[in-house]
Amino acid sequence: MKVNAERLWARLETLSEITDPDRPWTRRAFTDCYLEGRAWLKREMEAAGLTTRLDEAGNLIGSLLGSDPKLSPLVTGSHIDTVALGGRYDGILGVLAGLEAVQSLREAGITLRHSIEVIDFLSEEPSEYGVSCIGSRGMVGSLSPDMLDFREPSGERLGDAIRRMGGVPEALSAPLRRPGDLAAFVELHIEQGRVLEDRQLPIGVVSDIVGIHRYDIVVTGQADHAGTTPMDLRRDALAAAAGLIKAIQAEAYQQSLGESYLVATVGRLDVSPNASNAIPDRVGMVLEVRSNDAELLEGFFPPVLEQVQHEVWAEGIGISVTPLSEGLPTRCADAVQSHIKAAATALELGSMTMPSGAGHDAVYMAKLAPTGMLFIPCREGRSHCPEESITLKQAADGCGVLAETLLRLDQGNY
Repeated sequence: MKVNAERLWARLETLSEITDPDRPWTRRAFTDCYLEGRAWLKREMEAAGLTTRLDEAGNLIGSLLGSDPKLSPLVTGSHIDTVALGGRYDGILGVLAGLEAVQSLREAGITLRHSIEVIDFLSEEPSEYGVSCIGSRGMVGSLSPDMLDFREPSGERLGDAIRRMGGVPEALSAPLRRPGDLAAFVELHIEQGRVLEDRQLPIGVVSDIVGIHRYDIVVTGQADHAGTTPMDLRRDALAAAAGLIKAIQAEAYQQSLGESYLVATVGRLDVSPNASNAIPDRVGMVLEVRSNDAELLEGFFPPVLEQVQHEVWAEGIGISVTPLSEGLPTRCADAVQSHIKAAATALELGSMTMPSGAGHDAVYMAKLAPTGMLFIPCREGRSHCPEESITLKQAADGCGVLAETLLRLDQGNY
């Protein structure tokens, strides 16, 4: 069986063009542009012979029935939302390759024992509400009431935004699906790094996925005139925030010298009053820590925070922290890894086993079923930027391995 590479590529090009016209390639979750992309995807799923539905978490699910209704479905998919000014292929490749794999199987006259679901998970990327992987969290019961009450800058609650997307936030107090409801989950994604390209390998088999902790941090000082306030009388929130960021970077660098993987990033700052002639009185920022070591991940920030809080307290500076999300590292199932490797070998494609330094919806699907991921290269490892790029052949190779993996999972004991 061969997948239709040209059809897959045409869909990738069409969906990627559904973008904010003045900010390519931007399709943020919960926006009109996102809803337009979803409407297009729903039509494509139905034209390919899948039945579609929205679940209570706002996930779009396309289903193709198998021959044995007693078996739990095999599931694949990813997300179609992007970061602001992001790339054309992050997320949408996994959704559209899943659709193409299922459609190619159907057109080849191959009926699997298991039903297959292709899922577009709602808002995998970090949202304006401070939460990522909203749809997959909601599916497994990991959206807490506190998270549903998070608000974006204009004041809308996350729960209300999910309702606006067609979900039912009141139903998310319990898991929508439980272990055993799925047979297996496999996700195709661009690598978002340089390893495969540097080694000239077309397929990466993911061994584990980093855990991610995010914190909302507010540093509070006092606004004063920048020209008339002596240096020793200032309560400069931005200077204190800079000291905290520097301490985070220094500690992360030291930790990265060990055996475990760890990175820490402060990627967003909101400064008030944000004027050249005023001392900042408030800085809001978000810290993200990633590691494949759960103990290291959970223990990284508290001692750094305690040290800096002690240092700035005498200056009249306050630092408050609210955890936004806490995802632990996830090991991909050995059996699914083996099927992906065997699929690549059967298609005469070289592969290597590698970790994922990025988070994915697969982290939450692993709570429900044996889970695996496969990567294809992206040019120069660039991702989350307009320069993100893949080729038709790379997309087709990944889709072919995905389809072959689904076939092998269907034949297994799931």
